[in-house]
Amino acid sequence: MQAIKRNILLNPGPSTTTDTVKYAQVVPDVCPREKEFAGLMKGLREDLVRIVHGDLQKYTSVLFCGSGTINIDVAINSLLPEGKKVLVLDNGAYSARAAEVCQYYGLPCIDLKFPVDQRPDLDKAEEVLEENPDIGLVHTTHNETGTGILNPIREIGALAHKYGATFTVDTTSTYAMRPIHIEEDNIDFCMASAQKGLMAFTGLSFIVGNRELIERSKGYPKRSYYCNLAMQYDFFERTGEMHFTPPVQAIYAAIQAMKEYWAEGEEAKWARHTRVFNAINEGLDEMGFRQVVRPEWRAGLVSSAIYPDDPNWDFEKVHDYCYERGFTIYPGKISATDTFRLCALGAIDEADIKDFFIVFKEALAATGVKMPVVYRDRKGEAG
Repeated sequence: MQAIKRNILLNPGPSTTTDTVKYAQVVPDVCPREKEFAGLMKGLREDLVRIVHGDLQKYTSVLFCGSGTINIDVAINSLLPEGKKVLVLDNGAYSARAAEVCQYYGLPCIDLKFPVDQRPDLDKAEEVLEENPDIGLVHTTHNETGTGILNPIREIGALAHKYGATFTVDTTSTYAMRPIHIEEDNIDFCMASAQKGLMAFTGLSFIVGNRELIERSKGYPKRSYYCNLAMQYDFFERTGEMHFTPPVQAIYAAIQAMKEYWAEGEEAKWARHTRVFNAINEGLDEMGFRQVVRPEWRAGLVSSAIYPDDPNWDFEKVHDYCYERGFTIYPGKISATDTFRLCALGAIDEADIKDFFIVFKEALAATGVKMPVVYRDRKGEAG
């Protein structure tokens, strides 16, 4: 097997992959309607449940062809009963996306907004649930990938269940990275894409959730043809296949990535990502960068650094310098603050981060940015 040029992706997905995952896509051509291929998907679906410690009798996974946003679309449009409304606990761009899904489908929604550098106020959330007994679905994001803040999903799930609502969680950037226990965390449905924590490729997304609730949703209004959870689940259960053409090569890569996930082990994998995250923060701190999210609220996956107040700072020039040398950094996703993100995803380790900071410092020196970086005042600095 010939080695492939290795790039270190510090963006929030797709992530750096192993060569064995890359080469897993090179297979004989196969019709995805063959029993052989359906059998592969069955094993993958079961493993996706096992990653979040789900009981296969109670929980299942349903695969979709698309990016992570398709999961938000599917969960919200499929799992809201007639006459009920959605509560979105919104403290960032990806929670806000769920509110936008509601808007596009014309679904009644309470978009309960909080500052992007703050965790949701659970007392406020409970107040809204008390005042709105017709809330049928509560949605939030586990790790708000735009900032790196970790939301208290176990407590939010307990609130949702206290008031009889289904709890859906966007775990796109925590699934197969930060350990999740679907039952203990009070999750009805979580979701992710193969190119994130699983360290495979784009094109395959999946929802893991409660079989009974999926069965119940068959009687809910049909708001989408392609993005209907019950229909896709039913087709899998009857035939073992996706209702529509699956991303064949992406599935082969995901199966190989799954083998590598089990070989590394949940605890060892999370320990590695934590090493990477700590190295990122140490490097940023050493250079004087401030971050949006206070340390105790960070999910351990995304560091969101604030642009320094230096007239020579130019993100695009710094990005290009690093990119040409095999490192990818990513702009932020906060409308009111200029930031960039460094992420601990993928098949990388602490040594890669040390190599990155050598190049990153060179980039700042080459563009005339003062080090340690400077800020005019202390406004916006995380604690």
